[in-house]
Amino acid sequence: MVLSISGVVLLGVIMFLLFRKDGMKLSHAAVCTLFGFYLAGTAIAPGIQAGGASLAQLLGGISL
Repeated sequence: MVLSISGVVLLGVIMFLLFRKDGMKLSHAAVCTLFGFYLAGTAIAPGIQAGGASLAQLLGGISL
């Protein structure tokens, strides 16, 4: 659950920065949001979640 919330916050921040700095239009943000909602309801969603969790575990294991 924590990973999901932090991932949503991270993607939200990226979308906000693209909107403010790189000229991403509000319609583009709406399309990205709708795409995410529809993608979450498909059969590929568990694979995407597993890949995100694997990437988070990999990055969490890196020690500087």
